[in-house]
Amino acid sequence: MVGVENDGERVKSDYFLLSLQCGVASILVFLPRKIENRFQVQIPNIIQIMYLIFLFLSIFLGEVSNFYYRVPIWDRILHFFSAGMLGTIGFFLVDIWTGMDKKHVQISPGIVSFFSFCFAMTASTIWEIYEYTSDGILKTNMQKYISYEHEVLAGRNVLFDTMGDLLVNTMGALVAVLIGYFYLHRNLKTQNSNNI
Repeated sequence: MVGVENDGERVKSDYFLLSLQCGVASILVFLPRKIENRFQVQIPNIIQIMYLIFLFLSIFLGEVSNFYYRVPIWDRILHFFSAGMLGTIGFFLVDIWTGMDKKHVQISPGIVSFFSFCFAMTASTIWEIYEYTSDGILKTNMQKYISYEHEVLAGRNVLFDTMGDLLVNTMGALVAVLIGYFYLHRNLKTQNSNNI
């Protein structure tokens, strides 16, 4: 972070961001229930579990317990996990919007997977925009444009964190989408064989 003397040492802007993130996380814990009540949908347990695990990993372990500094690849782990979670949410959204289960609508597993991948990558990109905005307004160093040695990075080095995050997001989303694709493909084959 900006103004850090030792790796993992916090400064005033870090505490502000930490407080803000903990406050937002306290509200976000209840988001799945609010969505279920507001839109009369049932969010699958796997998505709710992944969501709560992500909040725990990112806020409690990542921010409060300072894993972002203690575990060098912690940010990459979270980006991979969150992109997989977002890809899974993409499949759920298609199911809700089309009523595939209830109406027996058949959409190509490839189309559903493509949408889920695009959804995950769009949400991941919005997160990078948030990091950029936070760095500009709150003077944080979420995009790691200042090294631990307080050197302001230049050239390709400035892009290392953001591009690394996007590459890991792509891998996480691809893993989730491939699993979802083969799951839908298998179910489609089972349905077609049962209809014969």
